[in-house]
Amino acid sequence: MNEILTSDFFHRDALEVAPDLVGKILVRTLEDGTELRDRISETEAYRGEEDLGCHASKGRTKRTEILYGESGIIYVYLCYGVHWLMNVITGEKEQPQGVLFRCGEAFRGPGKLTKFLQVDGSFNGESFLGNSRIRIEDDGFRPAVKTAPRVGIDYAGDYWKNIEWRFIADTE
Repeated sequence: MNEILTSDFFHRDALEVAPDLVGKILVRTLEDGTELRDRISETEAYRGEEDLGCHASKGRTKRTEILYGESGIIYVYLCYGVHWLMNVITGEKEQPQGVLFRCGEAFRGPGKLTKFLQVDGSFNGESFLGNSRIRIEDDGFRPAVKTAPRVGIDYAGDYWKNIEWRFIADTE
């Protein structure tokens, strides 16, 4: 039986949670009971107001307020007006940080993953904890994980765009 991740898992620094999420399974339960599943193969960590790649670098706004909340909360936003991207808040309340679900094994890319899981803005602000629509399971699989620079944040400057806070299942 797979274990469902608990608050203790998310209540850690994003740089600990992000690599540990690789290999876990995102499970979306539809209204008719159908379960959509994909194993997480890539994540990215975003960590605090000082991280110029993090939405919190602009300070507290209506959009970023959720980043200052409880760990385990889902942060979903629309990217380029087209793709919903899903994150989970980690760490301590009032210390904005989170992890982007970048890829699953079957659905490569954060927009393709949320499209497959049928995740949209209605999930924003919900929690992964005790959620009947979406959860993350651990079946004990632990892939080797390699690091790389985060993607799509050229605006953050050389230091922040090149920091290796992307965590990828190493299948080689």
